[in-house]
Amino acid sequence: MDQQLVRRAQDGDPEAFRALAIEQHPRLFAAAYGILRDGDLAQDATQRALVNVWRHLRSLRHPDRFEGWSYRILVNACYAEARGVPSPLVDDEAAARKPAASDEYQRIDDRDQLERAFRRLSLEHRAVVVLHHLADMPLEAVAEALGLKVGTVKSRLHRAMGELRAAIEADARPTPALPLGREVTR
Repeated sequence: MDQQLVRRAQDGDPEAFRALAIEQHPRLFAAAYGILRDGDLAQDATQRALVNVWRHLRSLRHPDRFEGWSYRILVNACYAEARGVPSPLVDDEAAARKPAASDEYQRIDDRDQLERAFRRLSLEHRAVVVLHHLADMPLEAVAEALGLKVGTVKSRLHRAMGELRAAIEADARPTPALPLGREVTR
């Protein structure tokens, strides 16, 4: 991150901020999508975050922390976008389908299983997983971005990974067949 560009944007240079926004937008959107799992909500959260970054940029004391600070604003924007939005329903038919023989279909099925499991995580757990694994941020940077202690981030990441594993295993179990009723004779 170009600290001079951040300083110029802090001084009110709209072109410097535009350059920062263009540079940050793909990463912010990818993280928002990872957290919200909805393209429209992710776009809205990204835009909300960029507006808030612009509004509060002068309050950033350390330009070298711009990236983590902007992720923190993004995560808060994701939380705001998700308020009141019901959790997506799990597609039971897709969970019950057996994977096809080909590798391509298996990869698609694996991705769908992971997606269903990921949607079951809380937003707080999604945020930690996305920032650490998708945005490739070290745990210390995730903690700073979320305003948490490193131990809390580690705990959330551990719990999220366990929940993902459990959800995938639960989806993989075959559903028991319903017992057939007795035939009624007249």
